[in-house]
Amino acid sequence: MSNTDPQHDLVVWGATGVAGRLVAEYLTEQYTPDQLSLALGGRSESRLHKLETTLRERRSAWDDIPIVLGDATEPESLHAIAEDTRVVCTTVGPYTKYGTPLVEACIAAETDYCDLTGEVNWVREMIDRYHDDAVEAGTRIVHSCGFDSIPTDLGTKLVQSFAIDKFGTPCEMAQIYLEDSRGGVSGGTMASAIEVFRAASTDPLARQTLRNPYSLAPKGERDGVDPGAQSVPKKDPLRSVWTAPSPMAMINERVVRRSNALLGYPWGREFECTEVLPMGDGLGGLARANAVWAGITVATAGMAFGPTREGLRRFVFPDPGEGPTREQIENGYFTVRVLGRGTATDGPFVVESQISTDRDPGYGATARMLSEAAMCLVRDQTDSPLAGGILTPASGIGDPLADRLRRAGLDVEVDVWLTPSKSSVAVSTSR
Repeated sequence: MSNTDPQHDLVVWGATGVAGRLVAEYLTEQYTPDQLSLALGGRSESRLHKLETTLRERRSAWDDIPIVLGDATEPESLHAIAEDTRVVCTTVGPYTKYGTPLVEACIAAETDYCDLTGEVNWVREMIDRYHDDAVEAGTRIVHSCGFDSIPTDLGTKLVQSFAIDKFGTPCEMAQIYLEDSRGGVSGGTMASAIEVFRAASTDPLARQTLRNPYSLAPKGERDGVDPGAQSVPKKDPLRSVWTAPSPMAMINERVVRRSNALLGYPWGREFECTEVLPMGDGLGGLARANAVWAGITVATAGMAFGPTREGLRRFVFPDPGEGPTREQIENGYFTVRVLGRGTATDGPFVVESQISTDRDPGYGATARMLSEAAMCLVRDQTDSPLAGGILTPASGIGDPLADRLRRAGLDVEVDVWLTPSKSSVAVSTSR
């Protein structure tokens, strides 16, 4: 870092937003001032002071929580914040509109960074513009540290590490299942989705990013054998259940492929991954898969067309700053399962990982995942050959994140897949 004695270990940027507040609540619950020098960041001093007062009233250990003020539209203020902290953890989206100046500031200050973006077009822009600069600065810019895309990315990494350790070879394919989830959505999440579709409607590079399964791979390596996301209902090759396309595959699969590339292709250049929604077997499973596929198709068409996209923004989606209720957050849940198939000298094998929790995936669980990713960076608890760059959770942090997630109350497991199961539950809205 350019500042060898920063005042703060960690700044939560956007602390008064829906996700930022949950991150601040979690960190002040799990850690004390002796363990973590924390600051709350944003542009509204009054709202930050109100949050700080609430947190101090709830957490007796915290007598004082510093506040740092800045504005995403005023880069100088972001540079001052980045220069005075070890790690910036940001929840301020849409990142396409507000994220770039903070990435620039962190690289200039040699300050590590993590976020929860699912905006694949913006991640591609950050890779093309800043990866080399971040490598040279030794700055870790770790995108997608929430429900997008830790369960998928880390789950695949755990499967591959286990396969290599036990069977001496990686899996040549990973089938990723969003088994079951329930949660709410916020205005911020929907604003981010709108920005992705808006960019794709006007920017040829954004459209190409959404079409190319390898669009987040390093420059010069953006092609391969993987055909990309499943687009129609299909019978699953490993579990014999019907599956529907996953709306999150657009970001999650590309993050996994980038992890493989950044780590030097330890899973092979012909590695393939697909994320799907399992709908069950028989005619019932097929009917559910077709219903989900039809719903996704209609929603995608609506978001791709400017007038309907604007109508959804104005009359259907929650406003920025609005989000799920506390009850919805606490009563949510998710399970993401990864099955990796490989072939060892004595025959084929399948390895299974599972990451699950009993909290809303996009907010309650994401707050814990993002917080613990940030703590890995603060404590330099990483298992990665990469000292800097535009990174992914698996490539930039790796297995230590799994240990932190377990301590945070998530179930994280990996083992040989022993008992194929055809049972499945249809997936409800998660983001």
